[in-house]
Amino acid sequence: MNRRIAIKTAAALAAASLLAPLSAAQAQAWPDKPVRLLLSQPPGSGPDNIARLLSDRLYARWNQPVIIENKPGGQNTVGAVAAARSPADGHNFYFATTAALVTNPFLFKQLPYDPAKDFVPVAFVARSPFGILVKADSPIRSVEELVAKSKAAPGTVTLGNEGPRTFGGMIARLFNSRSGAQANLVPYVSVGVSTQNLMGGHVDAIVADVASTAQLAKQGRLRLLAVTSDKRLADWPQVPALSEQLSDFDMVGWFAIVAPAGTPATAIERMNRDVNALLSDDDVAARIAAVGPIAAPGYSPEQTGAFLAREHARWAKITKEIDILPE
Repeated sequence: MNRRIAIKTAAALAAASLLAPLSAAQAQAWPDKPVRLLLSQPPGSGPDNIARLLSDRLYARWNQPVIIENKPGGQNTVGAVAAARSPADGHNFYFATTAALVTNPFLFKQLPYDPAKDFVPVAFVARSPFGILVKADSPIRSVEELVAKSKAAPGTVTLGNEGPRTFGGMIARLFNSRSGAQANLVPYVSVGVSTQNLMGGHVDAIVADVASTAQLAKQGRLRLLAVTSDKRLADWPQVPALSEQLSDFDMVGWFAIVAPAGTPATAIERMNRDVNALLSDDDVAARIAAVGPIAAPGYSPEQTGAFLAREHARWAKITKEIDILPE
């Protein structure tokens, strides 16, 4: 009896030893065809620029094309739905934003996808701070002056944003609420339009992501009054963070890579490992910073998932604070 058990055990161990190298070989073989990275933003946007930078570097590592597919519209819902319905074959990923994964559930009564159920976390990419900006020749020189001027004449100081239910719009509402400012919040269809109107003198200030406005600020056409992160930015050390005036004010967008639920673990682990390696590269981090965001390497899929859960809980409180209800 014992001899038969020993023979069976030896056979099982031998079979396992044959399968282990096969599994490792399969992991190294991925990807064996082009990988699709879907975005909810248009070509030329901040997220698009970062995704294309990563796709070029991943192609060099894998010798497989990483195809960027842009599906903007519907406050990220068009792209998110397309990504959620993509085959979970390990070759489809979603380069997602804060809106797509966290804030949309608080904005829509009937969201056509479920961020928690339809996707699995893969990697965290970068944080994208916003800023309050004015024209370079504006008489408003600081956030304190902006707040004071808006209080002196309520409703006359205008603060452009992308609309009350966008990330920038919610930052503007939170800024008004916590600072006591009484700025008139003016909605625009995009950051580009609000920026043009700011330079044309049609609004006093705007809330916009640093990625979209950094070049204009560096050219001296716009001036950053403050950034919305909890700390000053390395590339803008002279610009104060709003947290220096408003306690615990930390409102930054971010980018994360997720995949359709059911995606093989092998593909998730390899994508995570290679994206983190790229984000840890000084040249890649510098190129991302030049666009505006700050690379954030080192997150495992599990840590990315935990971050998303914390952000969901945080935004549940923020949307109540600024009286945002789903529609």
